[in-house]
Amino acid sequence: MSGNESFPPPGAGTPVPDRPPPSAALPGSPQYAPATPGTPPGHYPGQFRGAAHKPGAIALRPLSLGDIYDAALKIIRFNPKATVGSAVLVTAVAMAIPVILTSILTFALDLSLDLEATDYSSTEIAGLVGSFGSLLLGVLLQSIGLVLVTGMIAHVVAAAAIGQRLGLGEAWARTRGKRWRLIGLTLLLFLMTMLLIGGYAASWVPVLAFGDGIAIALFALATIPLFLALMFWFWIRVYYLPVPALMLEPVGVTGAIARGYRLTRRAFWRTFGIALLTVLLAQTAGSILALPISIAGQVGTMAGATSRYAVLILVLTQALSSVITAAFVAPFTTAVASVQYLDQRIRKEAYDVELMSQAGITGS
Repeated sequence: MSGNESFPPPGAGTPVPDRPPPSAALPGSPQYAPATPGTPPGHYPGQFRGAAHKPGAIALRPLSLGDIYDAALKIIRFNPKATVGSAVLVTAVAMAIPVILTSILTFALDLSLDLEATDYSSTEIAGLVGSFGSLLLGVLLQSIGLVLVTGMIAHVVAAAAIGQRLGLGEAWARTRGKRWRLIGLTLLLFLMTMLLIGGYAASWVPVLAFGDGIAIALFALATIPLFLALMFWFWIRVYYLPVPALMLEPVGVTGAIARGYRLTRRAFWRTFGIALLTVLLAQTAGSILALPISIAGQVGTMAGATSRYAVLILVLTQALSSVITAAFVAPFTTAVASVQYLDQRIRKEAYDVELMSQAGITGS
């Protein structure tokens, strides 16, 4: 599928009198009459009359919460391979490692979970360690893969804003040259997060060592709310928007962090509210979707705790739950963050003008 392929026009197959739909229109997008001979490409008579322009999935104007969610869901719907497909692919590949290794160990060793057993051999203990260790490895690889998925989805969102649909291969190709920077950015943000948490944990050492009960309680009451406020501030001002900035602008790792910081200036509470609501909705929906498999895994593991297949059942259900959860959570949260990035640029930098130019829309 070509990178310039547009979203399907509304009411495909139903003619619109005197106003044929342009090829770059999304369902619900405004429709304009075709350009007359001699009119510059992308220029449609009367196209600036009426409401905001919407050559793609995103209305090119400051967006409301409903606009942001509508755009994110529409982008996922019309780019399933590059959004849901990419998340499922990387998660399935990562989780295949513990499933395969545990399957091999299951048929070679006794991997039961009988807590009353005391006669585990060193080989069986090594098998359990190898199985659960491979599960942790799968989670790590899944995290790295989803980092790359976030970069792909940022490009999918940017393309959808001007009416283009990207396939999986096209979205992956557009991350070329930025993949290692994206991983470096993720590691840097993770390190900064750990330093903040570690610094706060270190502040407790003298209090616990020399303080009495009242001092500890007062310290907790005074510092825990402040620490949570600091982490929320860090999440929005530093952590939230650098990925789309890195992928869509000619900046490096530190430049992307600086861009995210500037874009959220004087927009903290709005950005925070939408981001927090998105995380809560996505995690709740993902948990509900994976709940049947999680319950089946727990029941199967408890019922067959003394069976050699107990660990395999546990690992398999954990892997399936991860795939199902990632299929919804990662695309939705990343799409919302990328739309918020575009929204902030529209609000602060009149980026809608540049997007309309990229979409081939010019003023009369």
